[in-house]
Amino acid sequence: MLRTKEPSLFLQRDHPARPLFLKSYLELIRAANLWTAAADIFAGAAVVGAAGPVILLLALSTIGLYGGGVVLNDLFDARRDAAERPERPIPSGRITPRRAALFGTVLLLFGIGAAFTAGLASGLLAIAIALSAICYNAWTKEHPIVGPLNMGLCRGLNLLLGLSAAPLLLFDYAPLGLIPLTYIAAVTLTSKGEVHGGRQKTILFSIGLIGAVLLALAALAFQSAIPLWETLPFLALFAFRVIPPFWEAYRVPQAVPIRTAVKRGVLSLVLLDATLAALYAGFLPGLMISLLALFASRTARLFAVT
Repeated sequence: MLRTKEPSLFLQRDHPARPLFLKSYLELIRAANLWTAAADIFAGAAVVGAAGPVILLLALSTIGLYGGGVVLNDLFDARRDAAERPERPIPSGRITPRRAALFGTVLLLFGIGAAFTAGLASGLLAIAIALSAICYNAWTKEHPIVGPLNMGLCRGLNLLLGLSAAPLLLFDYAPLGLIPLTYIAAVTLTSKGEVHGGRQKTILFSIGLIGAVLLALAALAFQSAIPLWETLPFLALFAFRVIPPFWEAYRVPQAVPIRTAVKRGVLSLVLLDATLAALYAGFLPGLMISLLALFASRTARLFAVT
């Protein structure tokens, strides 16, 4: 009798499905971007001089909040992505809308719960971040001004979540949240042209906002008690990573250069956070946070950033 190979074929098909299933969920939560969210927490903690298990709790919180926010983003965009980005997990059918909704909700609740474990102020900030993310996904995303500001607010609040590691100092340093707010608003403005190309005026305005962020960081550097040699390298690296791709997107406002600029802009959040950490805590904390950029870059080779 001839031996059948059907059982072995079944086993060969069954095993790859498991890593594919996991990869789909990691793609859905923008795994590479989670490093940038954690960098916000570490930067905030460095600014206020916090240490201990509370930082880990806040890092877990931001992973849940960020992951849940982008899952809901893809859920609300599923119909559009079916036409523009059919390879994404939901329109491709790898993850059903129902499972995505459940997954995103669980992540947001986990993020809020972890934050409340860290402290009351952290928990309230986590609720504010979750509500801001839902508001962006459900209502403000398409608005040309409110949408980018809303997205920037999510990042500004995320830095404040890191600052809440020392709640008594939270209000003293809260204005620092305007820096990531402005920066991410600029990146979000540019991202509107990722599929069909953008307008030069819009991209030039985004470059102006990024320039304002760089000027604010430079002003803080010259006012800081930390020596300039400990802070300016991070600021220079941040500028070097961000300005060229955005200028290229302005020069050639087509989809590919814009996607490159947006990807670089998102991943460079780690360098912005490293600069903030160096401004208030010195070279070593800035260096440790900047190393997260390597992990973010490596992960971005496997999973889409935008």
